Amino acid sequence: MQIDTFDFIGCHFKHYKGGAYKIIGEVTHTETEEKLVTYEDQDGVLWARPKEMFFGKVFIDGKEIKRFTKIN
Repeated sequence: MQIDTFDFIGCHFKHYKGGAYKIIGEVTHTETEEKLVTYEDQDGVLWARPKEMFFGKVFIDGKEIKRFTKIN
């Protein structure tokens, strides 16, 4: 994937279903070496999602949209 997660550390993103999240960084899965984006919700809960999924798109009502959209 061409996107460099480290360019977005500290940036806030909105999930297509709502909710705001701040990117903390990128980690590597110990077994698969898959790159994961780590991010924090508004309550301070940490999450991790595969990088390609975080920066990827979803289909809603037949329309392709970003899963997360940068808001700052």
